Amino acid sequence: MPYWRLYYHLIWATKDRNPLIDDAVWPELRHLFLLTAHKNELKVHGVGGVADHVHLAVSIPPAMAVATAVGRFKGSSSRILSQNLGTDFSWQAEYGVVSFAERHLPSVLAYISDQSGHHATNRLWPALEQLGESGPDPSLAPFTGLVD
Repeated sequence: MPYWRLYYHLIWATKDRNPLIDDAVWPELRHLFLLTAHKNELKVHGVGGVADHVHLAVSIPPAMAVATAVGRFKGSSSRILSQNLGTDFSWQAEYGVVSFAERHLPSVLAYISDQSGHHATNRLWPALEQLGESGPDPSLAPFTGLVD
């Protein structure tokens, strides 16, 4: 593998934005994401979210498409959580992705780790919350600092 440093912020929601991710589910969900990353040679830098969606900061090798990585995270976690919770846990088909420079990793990780605070006070970074069914909303400019 050639030298690479690629950083992505991923976001996706539960099916119908149902609040399925409570305090009891988070530790298992994080563990499942880390297992998936290990099996697929992905690097998870941070995981966070609220009851109806997740945020991940990840590095994905250039040989793997972002869509493939997202599919693996979503597929394995929904299958295992459905089995373990005895319920139909599933994700929406859509997801959002933003690439960012390595120097912005601390800011992205801070944003991901305080999701409940950001949502409670409505201090959201629109570029990192975008999940639209028809792609990114062109009226939402990326927040200052992530764009080179």
